[in-house]
Amino acid sequence: MSTTKAEWPLYEVFVRGKRGLNHVHVGSLHAADDQMALRHARDVYTRRNEGVSIWVVKAGDIIATSPSEKDPFFAPSGDKVYRHPTFYDIPDNVPHM
Repeated sequence: MSTTKAEWPLYEVFVRGKRGLNHVHVGSLHAADDQMALRHARDVYTRRNEGVSIWVVKAGDIIATSPSEKDPFFAPSGDKVYRHPTFYDIPDNVPHM
């Protein structure tokens, strides 16, 4: 049984650039499977050889908070002052901090 393109799952695409340290969301695409999603993401989002790594994630597998949950969801971290960088001396030779 084959599926039509309209039934293919939606994937979110993240690309890490040559000079970047993290992956950045660049768009979405539909694909029949994970490997096809990677190939299409490469062809669509790195046509100018700007990427060094690609992540594709089925949109249905992403769990996220909503903006309306911002205050109650992140409130527990407010009382953990030891997590704030003001309590630590970061050496000059530590990159990307």
